[in-house]
Order: sequence, then structure tokens, then C-alpha cells
Amino acid sequence: WHPPGVPPVLPQGHRPSPADCPPRCRPLCSTCSPGGQWQCEDHACLMDGELIDAVNRGNYGWRAANYSQFWGMTLEDGIRYRLGTFRPSPTVMNMNEMHMNMDSNEVLPRHFDAAAKWPGMIHEPLDQGNCAGSWAFSTAAVASDRISIHSMGHMKPALSPQNLLSCDTRNQRGCSGGRLDGAWWYLRRRGVVTDECYPFTSQESQPAAQPCMMHSRSTGRGKRQATARCPNPQTHANEIYQSTPAYRLSSSEKEIMKELLENGPVQAILEVHEDFFMYKSGIYRHTPVAEGKGPKHQRHGTHSVKITGWGEEQLPDGQTQKYWTAANSWGTAWGEGGYFRIARGVNECEVETFVVGVWGRVSMEDMPHK
Repeated sequence: WHPPGVPPVLPQGHRPSPADCPPRCRPLCSTCSPGGQWQCEDHACLMDGELIDAVNRGNYGWRAANYSQFWGMTLEDGIRYRLGTFRPSPTVMNMNEMHMNMDSNEVLPRHFDAAAKWPGMIHEPLDQGNCAGSWAFSTAAVASDRISIHSMGHMKPALSPQNLLSCDTRNQRGCSGGRLDGAWWYLRRRGVVTDECYPFTSQESQPAAQPCMMHSRSTGRGKRQATARCPNPQTHANEIYQSTPAYRLSSSEKEIMKELLENGPVQAILEVHEDFFMYKSGIYRHTPVAEGKGPKHQRHGTHSVKITGWGEEQLPDGQTQKYWTAANSWGTAWGEGGYFRIARGVNECEVETFVVGVWGRVSMEDMPHK
């Protein structure tokens, strides 16, 4: 045994391996320590084998996995670099809710998938890398789907998160976090181009933000036009896409469902806890598996995601578990092809607290004429 922070003496040129680690340090040396460096202080690893095993042994309704993309990261790193949405201010949280007209006897389907209703119009989950920019990724994802749906498939832009990260600088911090209301303000007033035109380059949080490469000017009637060529020289399609003002939905489960059913995917904030990073499949609920390991292993931060559907599942005990289906922005190797399911109707991890919809700004002149 060696004191915390003091590695054992190893032969010259020998790279540390899990077998060299003292028992107290072994999980850190094998999964958490970047570049094989010794790090035996009491840091919580983002991927913790004990917690993964505890989830998979327990009857929690979901499975956990050890993701290599998170190796070398502490839990603090995960919260700092993999989330990136600031909690809405009290003023924004108190904005008027948009209520759906619902008949008290209205029956909504037990299962719904936006991609099945609007084939070819729901874009695949994105990957924000180690850029704490979920505010930009979830906004671009929801806007892309909504513009596609509201133009009846005539426009199917995959909008650029990088355009928001680099150019929406008003009280925003790029890959160090941002506000959803600011992102929607920018999309309404300035507009963004496609991801093909302005590809993602900010792989991690950096003190110096990437300079804005795209600007737009008004062309009248609220529409705007790009004043520069695409940063990607391989494409010349630099059209600007805009939205109407975003609106907040009621936190009512049924109203969120009806909005999703009628108008397309919605944006939601999510409180991400330590066990969510290791989610693999099933219906997620925050578990108590880290409770006995101390406060360093129990952390959470605010994230934002795109809700695309819902469903329900029969449990072995005969009960029914309802869920939302949502697209994350950690790539398609995470979760269920980049998606996750989370308990519905109980405000799990605050997923029903702040839900946003928007209309794409689409006019008749945007439609192709025959």
C-alpha cells in the first residue's frame, strides 16, 4: 500500500498497468487516470466499475456500460465538459406557458415515435465531444426537425451547432456553457446555416472562443441572408434558417405529449447525475448506487436534450412503466444508438420542468413551385 498521491517505484521505462495499482488506487489507475499517469487521490471516476456493477445487479430497470470514450475523465470532468446548459433564470422559468387545447376525454397513443410519423425529417443524435455546448446542440437538433416538419419536408436542414457556439456570444460562453433562451433568440433574430456549411470544430472547452465565420444581414420581412461563404469550402449552400420565438410548454405530461404528436420534437432540460453517464439501455431512473461512496461521487449538472417520443413497458411485476424517448448529444455509440429512455410522468431528473417548442420560419416562397 502507498499513501494517496504517492506512486510505487517502478522499473525505468515501465508503463503503469492495472496490475501495478495498489488496491486503493486500482479503479483510478485502470479507467480514470489520463495517459497512464498515477493519480491515487480520492477522485471519482466518470466510469466507475463498482457503480456499473451495482446498477446491473440491482432491479433498476436499466443497464449500465463502461464507455471507453469516457476513460481518463473524472466525474467532475464529465459535468464540466459533457453538459453545458445553464439553468434558466427565474425570469425565463416564469415565462407564460403555452397550453394545448385538449379534450378531457382525449386519448393519446400509448407509443409514439416522431421518426415514424415524419420519416426522413428527424435528424440523428449529434456528438458534442468534450465541448460543454449542449445548449447549442439541443437547440440546433430541435430546430432542424421542426423546420423539416413545418416545411412538409421541402427543407431538411441539419443546422449547425458550431454557428451558435461561435456566433451567439451575447451572454453565452460557447463550449463552456450557454442559455437556451439566448440560443433561440439568436436563431430567431440572426438565423444559422447548416452543419455542412459550418461544421463542428470546437472539440473541447477553450478559453479563446472560435471566431464567428458567418454573419447575416436583413433582406426585409424578417428574413436574413448570409454575408460570407461557408467555412467549409466544399459547399456553397449558405442559406440562413430562422425560427419564430420559442415557447414554453406546460409541465403537464399530456400536454407535452400532444405538442410532440402534433408539432414535432421538443427541447427539455435534464439534471444529469453520476449514473447517467454509464446508461446503456432500458428506462432510466436515477439510482442510489453512489450514496455510500461520499459526496465526491454524487454530483449533478444541467444538460439539454431533444425529446422525440414516448412509450410504455410491462415490468415483470405486472406494473406498467411509462417513458420518454430522447436524443442525447454524446454520439450514437452511447445509450440506445444515441438515444435514451427516461421515466415519464414523474418529472424524473426534472425532464418535465422546462420544455420548449418552436416553429420554423417557413413561407410559401420557401416551398418549391411546380
